[in-house]
Amino acid sequence: MSIEKAVSTDTMSSGLIAGTRFSESALALGQFNFECIGADGKVKWTDIVPNLVVNEGLAYMAGSSLTSVTQVTAWFIGLYGAGASNTPAAADTMSSHAGWTENVGYSNATRVAVTFVNATTANPSVATNSASPSAFTINATSTVGGAFLTSGSAKSGTAGTLFSASDFTSPGDRSVVSGDTVNVTYTLSLAG
Repeated sequence: MSIEKAVSTDTMSSGLIAGTRFSESALALGQFNFECIGADGKVKWTDIVPNLVVNEGLAYMAGSSLTSVTQVTAWFIGLYGAGASNTPAAADTMSSHAGWTENVGYSNATRVAVTFVNATTANPSVATNSASPSAFTINATSTVGGAFLTSGSAKSGTAGTLFSASDFTSPGDRSVVSGDTVNVTYTLSLAG
């Protein structure tokens, strides 16, 4: 008689890796580029200045992207004047900005419109008016301390969404005289 034996083993294992997360962040970086051209056509000064996107600007970006905040399609650049502390603050709005005062020593009827081209589809996505800088026709001797981006067009107006503001880099405030043209480009980059 023959005896047959069979041995069988089943093995099963499983594992759980806890704490893994997929995350992504976004970074918004803006800058103003300035070029002052004298009446003789020569460049008097230039500056490239990173800006502060104020809280109202951040809320606008989030709200118009993800909620029912209405998209702003008309943006304007304004200049602000000299001061001991031309300091934009995160809480600034068009109706309350204690750190700076608007400079309206230019002949344009309103703050100067910004013509943005369509944002690029690469990472970073970039929106800029570099193809058509906003040109301020200076008609008074004054000092400029920086610039701001807003949806409000009225010179010295307090209505509209303040998106960003920025001071000049060292040596700080810049002089302008009647006949100068100050060309301003604004660039916003969103990277993920």
